[in-house]
Amino acid sequence: MPTITVGKENSANIDLYYEDRGSGKPIILIHGYPLSGASWEKQVAVLLAAGHRVITYDRRGFGKSSQPATGYNYDTFASDLHELVGKLELRDFALAGFSMGGGEVARYLGKYGSKGVSRAIFISSVPPFLLKTPDNPEGVEGSVFDGIQKAIAGDRYAFFTEFFKNFYNTDQLLGKRVSEQAIQGSWNIAAGSSAVASLDCVPAWHEDFRADLSRVDVPTLVIHGDADRIVPIGSSGLRTAKLIKGARLLVVKDGPHCVTWTHAEEVNHELVSFLGESSERHTGSARG
Repeated sequence: MPTITVGKENSANIDLYYEDRGSGKPIILIHGYPLSGASWEKQVAVLLAAGHRVITYDRRGFGKSSQPATGYNYDTFASDLHELVGKLELRDFALAGFSMGGGEVARYLGKYGSKGVSRAIFISSVPPFLLKTPDNPEGVEGSVFDGIQKAIAGDRYAFFTEFFKNFYNTDQLLGKRVSEQAIQGSWNIAAGSSAVASLDCVPAWHEDFRADLSRVDVPTLVIHGDADRIVPIGSSGLRTAKLIKGARLLVVKDGPHCVTWTHAEEVNHELVSFLGESSERHTGSARG
């Protein structure tokens, strides 16, 4: 099982599990909460077929990676990603983050710059700043995040069941764009995550990425569903696209949070097209 050691906790290594497949220009796919790199299955095969080297990894606390008691903040997450990039000696690579994974993309570019990075992709992502504050009136009330933490602490398994209803908008899309079995698969992965990580990641969702986004100077694609109930498009995707000069925005009509599954064909078409363009041809545009 391929892993990279990113730290140590007492007597144990902190290892990240990763998969590195294919050849061609690399793209790193960074998963959302509370899943793992396996959640990109509808994108991996398509990207491999398009001639890309596709790298997925499990964030600390999730999937097959170590489950330490510390490090559930974006400075650490970005450092973990930086360690992976260094180990694989990547050059001219794209970064794509779904949901929570968009925070890694933003903080990585904010902290380490864009050297070696060819493109940035944010899908249903948490930047620029989800928490409502006096200087961020478009954000979400802090009480919402407090309620989430309380529910996770009380019974995280029950929380996951309710969470995935809004993750996939099951009242609208169950039996049409997502099956009971796919939801169960997501629940199984979530249940295997660290209890500590499940709880401690919630404050990370509303870290402030506005300064990080100001440093993004590579061609950028933002994809977001207009029916996202987990990370509302008005608080996130629309603002991210405006804050990054020349960013391209794809709004997925009736798309829930997990458009990478429910609207995979539309998302994949945009991904392959965007990754296949030369930097000189990149221009900002909006689609609905």
